[in-house]
Amino acid sequence: MKFFRNQSKNKPSASEKTHLWTKDFSCIIAATILSAIGGEAMCLPVSLLVFDETKSTFLAALIMVCGMLPDMVLPILIAPFIDKGGKKKWIVGLDILLAVLYGAVGLWISGHEFQYGLYVFLTLAAGTISVFYRLAYTAWYPDLIPMGAEQKGYAVSATIYPLVTILISPVVTFLYQWIPMEGFFLIVSGLTIVSVIIESCIKENRTDVPELYTLKQYCVDIKEGFAFLKREKGIRNIYSYMSITNGASNGISIITQAYYQTCPWLTVTMLGFLKSAEMIGRVISGFFQYTKEIPVKKRFALTKFVYIFYDSMDALLLFLPYPLMLLNRFLCGGLGTASATVRETAVQSYLPGQIRARVNAFFDVVMAIGGVGFQLLAGILGQLMPYPVAAALLGLVTLLSAFTLIVLPAKDNRVVYEAVRKEEPRS
Repeated sequence: MKFFRNQSKNKPSASEKTHLWTKDFSCIIAATILSAIGGEAMCLPVSLLVFDETKSTFLAALIMVCGMLPDMVLPILIAPFIDKGGKKKWIVGLDILLAVLYGAVGLWISGHEFQYGLYVFLTLAAGTISVFYRLAYTAWYPDLIPMGAEQKGYAVSATIYPLVTILISPVVTFLYQWIPMEGFFLIVSGLTIVSVIIESCIKENRTDVPELYTLKQYCVDIKEGFAFLKREKGIRNIYSYMSITNGASNGISIITQAYYQTCPWLTVTMLGFLKSAEMIGRVISGFFQYTKEIPVKKRFALTKFVYIFYDSMDALLLFLPYPLMLLNRFLCGGLGTASATVRETAVQSYLPGQIRARVNAFFDVVMAIGGVGFQLLAGILGQLMPYPVAAALLGLVTLLSAFTLIVLPAKDNRVVYEAVRKEEPRS
């Protein structure tokens, strides 16, 4: 394809470019689908339960924050170990640990009343596991995509969660009224075990690393990651904006959920369909990007438009009647997946494979800081003012950040969005 014509001399043939669905890629996608189902079947009931039991947007937000606290410290500390070693052992081992955690909690709560402290512990533990898992996954996933099929590969991964949410959210919000919480925990534990079996079938090709990993080498690796970030202003701008917009969006989700649980003309089932409307847009967009390549030179222009539109729609969401809320989320879902696929294709192609986990660790940290800050802010604003006003304020903050971090420093950002992947050894 013409968009990859400037790659190295060892670029793949046309037939290789179109052969995305290898055995390894198919296995990682199957495992990802199961993880997405488990995540949606776990997170949504927990957030509904906490608000039902506490009637507090702040305590509901605090639960979400607890899950992100490990991301504020751990990623940068553990990333060098993930870069140096095999990723498969992390993925499989952490899924086993998560299955045990969910199974144990499910058995415990079957004989006990609601305890807020238990859910704080659960989110902290699951958040800590997810730090290791996410770094290993994001560092390994690009290596499982055949050369030349990057946009297709990221379009597939960007479509999984929306498609799962379309199917699962309404079901979960309905079953929440009939199934005790321990049922959700035990089901998700079983799904995670199946995911472990599938992940074990993936072949990992990697070069051998020295058995002794010294403290001196660890410090050198940490400094190497920061040195890369120091000279890459475009990467810093993109990651900083994503921290703000994702944090604010999570805060708006908390406020929206409270709005639906307290308004007499709205229900949690309607909330499930609102989520589904957004995810339908994401799925349609994902299929479009799977079949049609976005030209490299148009990536940045598309990104700017999407960010401005999405942030504006976030600010307006709760002022709209329900049918227009559905349309709002549908359009934002479609455009959001388009920008996310473009960003991942560009950024992961731009990052050198040997330090990918360390740079992605910085992304995890700034995302966690943004998530914690904005979710706490959302919880406080939800206590002080009407929910639509609180959501609008958060949306306007993200709109301002889009102009200052993405639109204005165009020269620094464009070079990242126009990056293409170069041949590297699988690791």
